Amino acid sequence: MSSNNTLNNTLNNANTDYVPPKVWQPVEGNGGKFANTNKPTAGARHQQTLPKGDNPLQLYSLNTPNGIKVNILLEELAELGIESAKYDAYKIDIMENDQFGSDFVEINPNSKIPALIDYSDANNPVKLFESGAILMYLAEKFNKFKPQNTQTQKYATYLSWVMWQMGSAPYLGGGFGHFFSYAPYPMQYPIDRFTMETKRQLDLLDKHLAHHEYMIGDGEDNYSVADMLIWPWYGRLALDESYERAGEFLQVDSYTHLQRWAKQISTRPAVQRAVNLELKPIK
Repeated sequence: MSSNNTLNNTLNNANTDYVPPKVWQPVEGNGGKFANTNKPTAGARHQQTLPKGDNPLQLYSLNTPNGIKVNILLEELAELGIESAKYDAYKIDIMENDQFGSDFVEINPNSKIPALIDYSDANNPVKLFESGAILMYLAEKFNKFKPQNTQTQKYATYLSWVMWQMGSAPYLGGGFGHFFSYAPYPMQYPIDRFTMETKRQLDLLDKHLAHHEYMIGDGEDNYSVADMLIWPWYGRLALDESYERAGEFLQVDSYTHLQRWAKQISTRPAVQRAVNLELKPIK
């Protein structure tokens, strides 16, 4: 048996001795990539002044899957030449705790990226947080990348896949991704549990995309916010661009219809710009 396997077995066996206390208390330095960032409390931790550019939309984000979602829509709107959708984009470095600064928390009390302010009406700026809310707001504002008639099956399908992504992705990112890549040591039970669910979700998408070019139908007119929300998480995973070794571990090549969709969207100029979007520093 290799030394790594011995270590993993020892840690897994030790973990079976854990008995939850009657009242949970945070454990300082409990390991994992985000151990020094996460706390069981909300709110600002330090004073902060966020910069503001000259464009109508001000984005404060990071090029993670949730951040890339908004980048894609903004770049697709730019591709259409919509002047009122111009934006400035600033980097919120979550490893530096920028998300807990006072100005950012004023926009997003949940202290997660992305966040956006719409200054189209300078006297009544609109603050938004949650990637799904931002995309749906912008799609409605510019009447793009969504079904036009809200009283149709297509619109119902659109809403359903949008909500599916928002509800399902935490199992992929916070579940599978965390325990596979960021936990302090490998733990079989959570990895097995979240791998099972992740593969079920990949299989769901693969079966759906066997009969649909895009999430809500065939043809360019059916490329929508639903695709933009799902692709940064599941499309990039299918292309083996998320979590080192995850592609082989999950056998992503076996999901042929998901592969076709993921590759098709990855060739869009707006998507390519979105993935590599340069974010300005906030300080």
